[in-house]
Amino acid sequence: MIKKHQPVIDFIRSAYQTTAFIPLHEPKFVGNEKAYVIDCIDSTFVSSVGQYVDRFEQEMAKYTGAKYAVATVNGTAALHIALKLAGVGPDDEVITQSLSFVATCNAISYCGAKPVFVDVDRDTLGLSPVSLEAFLSANATRTTGGCVNKNTGRKISAIVPMHTFGHPCRIDAIADICEEFGIALVEDAAESLGSYYQGRHTGTFGKLAAFSFNGNKTITTGGGGMIVTDDEALAKRAKHITTTAKVPHPYEFIHDEIGYNYRLPNINAALGCAQLEVLPRLLESKRAISAEYAKFFAGTRFNFVQEPINSHSNYWLNALVLEDKQERDAFLKDLNEAGVMSRPIWRLMNELPMFSGCQSTDLSNAKWLEERVVNIPSSARIQ
Repeated sequence: MIKKHQPVIDFIRSAYQTTAFIPLHEPKFVGNEKAYVIDCIDSTFVSSVGQYVDRFEQEMAKYTGAKYAVATVNGTAALHIALKLAGVGPDDEVITQSLSFVATCNAISYCGAKPVFVDVDRDTLGLSPVSLEAFLSANATRTTGGCVNKNTGRKISAIVPMHTFGHPCRIDAIADICEEFGIALVEDAAESLGSYYQGRHTGTFGKLAAFSFNGNKTITTGGGGMIVTDDEALAKRAKHITTTAKVPHPYEFIHDEIGYNYRLPNINAALGCAQLEVLPRLLESKRAISAEYAKFFAGTRFNFVQEPINSHSNYWLNALVLEDKQERDAFLKDLNEAGVMSRPIWRLMNELPMFSGCQSTDLSNAKWLEERVVNIPSSARIQ
């Protein structure tokens, strides 16, 4: 039986030149990954201390344009510590988007804070500065102790936009609003390594930012994350508290505060160093794929999500906006049954039981996108 979406299936198979199962996004190890990992093993420094951790941090800082980078065990840990260092504490509020991966809200919760949800823009899929400003103008007041939510009496400590699928949100406008209301900007840049807004790398517009190197990201360390900042004091504190807050000493175990065992192992960093070396090739391939998708879907009922104005996207995950939820469900069924992996965008965070009681503004765009957006295969085509 011929599937309704057979032309799409055929095109994707042609693009990847295979009749086998096509994953959504698989890692590519085409450089010095094995050599560096073996070197790390031979050194015996495979845990949280070693030359590859230091090198990975230095090279990430250089690549993004941030002054400092601190490696962590995963992107959620990076965001957790970034929020903590930005001043987010128990019973505070953090404004973010409801259309996001759950890690964003989990990291907020680890701080004992509560998410507040504003809407997204349909073109960027990221936090809307118009929705943000409207919410703050109606609900917030700036005091000597910070910005306070008039409805709850809680301090609004941070705003966390996410660069969805690697497409930069309107981060300059969001940064201006943060400045106006005296709220820290912490970027969830987990998906956007290699993405730029107005010529500036994502993750460098706020006080701190977090990146992810999960196995499905543009580059991977197996599991891993990175905090970036231009603040030397924050960078030093990030490294300290992610290393169990251990005070340096030749042999004594002295810890001066509650810390976290969040440091990235050297063996994972070795993988990351090699992956960074091939990042330009990966990005070139991914943008070529996105261009082919854009051409194929042009003039069809499928709206291919392209990089926003003033942006240069990494196209981490390619996305389509379909006509409605029924079309989305039929599309997902057809492609997955044919061995071409596709998935829907995330369930809105305010619809999950643990966040259902959080304050929200109008989320019409987020809901509209939730019912229509799907991801299609996005792996780089390099051997």
